[in-house]
Amino acid sequence: MWVARARDALIALPMPVVLLGLAALAMPVPALHALALGLPGLAPAFFGAAALTGVTAVLLALATAGRPTPRNPGQALLRGLVLAYLLLPPVLALPLAAALPGLGLSRAWFEMVAALTTTGASLTDPATLPAPLHLWRGLVGWAGGFLVLAAAVGILAGLNLGGFELYAPHAAGRSARLPPQAGPARDPATRLRAQVAALAPLYGALTLALWLGLRLAGDPPLVALLHAMAVLSTSGISPLAGGLAAAPSGHMGEALLLAGLALALSRRFTPGILPPPQQGLRHDAELRLGLALIALVALTIVLRHWLNALEGAEPASAPLLARQLWAALFTALSVLTTTGLASGDWAALHHGTGMDAPGLMLLGLAMIGGGVGTAAGGVTLLRLRALLALTRHEMSRLSDPAAVGGGGPAARQLRGEGAAVAFVFLMLFALTLGAVHLALSALGHGFEQALVLAVAAVSTTGPLTATAGIAPVDWSTLTPAARAVLAAAMIIGRLETLVLLSLILPAAWRR
Repeated sequence: MWVARARDALIALPMPVVLLGLAALAMPVPALHALALGLPGLAPAFFGAAALTGVTAVLLALATAGRPTPRNPGQALLRGLVLAYLLLPPVLALPLAAALPGLGLSRAWFEMVAALTTTGASLTDPATLPAPLHLWRGLVGWAGGFLVLAAAVGILAGLNLGGFELYAPHAAGRSARLPPQAGPARDPATRLRAQVAALAPLYGALTLALWLGLRLAGDPPLVALLHAMAVLSTSGISPLAGGLAAAPSGHMGEALLLAGLALALSRRFTPGILPPPQQGLRHDAELRLGLALIALVALTIVLRHWLNALEGAEPASAPLLARQLWAALFTALSVLTTTGLASGDWAALHHGTGMDAPGLMLLGLAMIGGGVGTAAGGVTLLRLRALLALTRHEMSRLSDPAAVGGGGPAARQLRGEGAAVAFVFLMLFALTLGAVHLALSALGHGFEQALVLAVAAVSTTGPLTATAGIAPVDWSTLTPAARAVLAAAMIIGRLETLVLLSLILPAAWRR
């Protein structure tokens, strides 16, 4: 009985308070890792931050216990989600700043914003960062990916936001038309708890399975763990200075990571997703569009490399061509899912294409993003699918104005009201990207550098800065003002502009 009461009391607490308590429970993990590695100097920073955060969470829980039920529980959870992205990073930065005094609280805060939003940007040199701090960044990124997946179904789907507005745009901002459920299952908090309970075992099992696979492929334990968490959360956080090129697992490890990346292409792989996909795997619109984009970009890059080899009379053997195609496919999928990890062979492929900046295609993939209801950012494939369906329908009407589009009610809604809302989101995304680019330009960054940084931040693809430009962009060279702009862009890109609009102007969004 007391367990059920404690559970109900925990559910009734504001989301930031619950997440604060979970952060306090996670902080001892890097401390224990530091003690196991014989680095006792790092452990007090995490133990001290855990104690301070835990006491604060308990006091806030006591202060907010017994509060009245909000009039709109869904909006209350949405506000809690936004507050979590604003309040958690400074708390998560405390042990990092204490363990690395030269880093400073401001730079540590930026690191945690990038990790929690699954952007994966870093101001530090991976080669010099101690292993427990790598583990902490990876844990925060992994937890940030889980938070996105849980909120997608538990919060955003109930409000027809986060891409789910395409299914019922005329009711956007209101309660979703979910399947009939009995009693308290309709409550958003209960639905969020059910989603967490359904998602946590699968998320943990997939991480464990991918870690074991990478270990068998030859990666060290910490590298395998962080790469597994980086792929499933789409954070792209790696402890290796050279990325996957320095991973001992090689192509076998990349093949395992490719399977994990594919999960972010469609909402059908997220348990509890509503509404569930009606079509089979072969006819999944998100998967088909994503695979077509990946194939198009990969073949374009490889074909240009092959033509360049012919012009230079270089031998183009079948094994070399296969490696180049693999590098292009893996990197394209990684960027489309906003993970950003490049294949180990990408650098050689990039320099051998003869193209000034093949990374421009990667910028486009990052802006498109992955599937709705996944941890991937960007515009998302389903919104692009809605716009393409509308374009195709309107083009057909040019030759036959009396044509009536088929496909059933779902297809008509997707290319009708769904496409209209998708276009609104696309314009808001472009305005956000333009505003960030202008702000960075005003702070002294060149056009190309500002563009790469803006796309990487808004699409939450931090590692993209190493591959998308003619020259890599180093996050550590940013000024404090530029870091503040990009941190805000990461939060906006993670939450999506429609979510913030519905929160700030709920009445206007419902109309």
